[in-house]
Amino acid sequence: MVPAIPGLLLQVTLWEMASRATPLTFAILLILLIFSIFSWAIIFAKWGAFRGARRANARFLRAFRKANGLDAIGVASEQFRPAPLVALFDFGYEEVTRQVKSRGTVNNAVAIERTLQLGTSEELAKLERNMGWLATTASVSPFIGLLGTVLGIIRSFEQLGSQGSSSLRAVGPGISEALIATAVGLFAAIPAAVAYNYFGHVIKEMGARMDDFTLEFLNLTERTYGG
Repeated sequence: MVPAIPGLLLQVTLWEMASRATPLTFAILLILLIFSIFSWAIIFAKWGAFRGARRANARFLRAFRKANGLDAIGVASEQFRPAPLVALFDFGYEEVTRQVKSRGTVNNAVAIERTLQLGTSEELAKLERNMGWLATTASVSPFIGLLGTVLGIIRSFEQLGSQGSSSLRAVGPGISEALIATAVGLFAAIPAAVAYNYFGHVIKEMGARMDDFTLEFLNLTERTYGG
C-alpha cells in the first residue's frame, strides 16, 4: 500500500512555498518573474504592432497599385503611416525626387534600388527590436530555474542529514519549494519561445513583402519617368 502524502503538502500554496525559500532562491524567482513580465509586455506590444502593420501594409499596397504615379502616392501615404511599406516608399521616393531635381529625370535605377535595400534593412531592424529579449528568456530561463531547483534540493538534503530523518514529511516541503523554480522558469520560457518563433515568421514574411515592393516601386518609377 502506497503511503498517503501528508495533507499539509497538498494545502501549501505556491506563495507560501515561495515565501519560505532562502534569499538566494527567492532572488532567482524574482529574476524569473522579471524575465516573464518583460517578455509578456514585449509579446503584447509586438502582437499589436505587427497586426497594425499588416493591415496598414495591405491598405497601402492596394492604394499603391491603383495610383498613376509616385507623386500621388506620396500625398496619400500619410494615412497609411504605420505601414513599414510606407517608410520604405519614403526612402525610394526621396531618391527619385533628388534625381529629378538635379537632372530632370531618373537616370540611376541602381541608386534607387540600393536606397530601397537600405530602407528594408532599417525597417527590419525596427521589427526585430526586443526580439533578442524573447530569445534570451526562452533559452536562459529554464537553466535559471534549474539552478534554483538544484540549490533547493541541496538545502533539503542538508536539512535531512542534520535532522537524521528520512521521512517524506521532513524532505517533502523542501523539494516542493525547490521545484517551484523549475516551474517558474518554464512558465517564463515557453511563451517566450512560442512568441519568438511566431514573430520571426511574421518578420520574415514582411521582409519578403518589402522585397516584392522594391520591384513594384522600380517598375512604377520606370513607367512614370522612363528611367
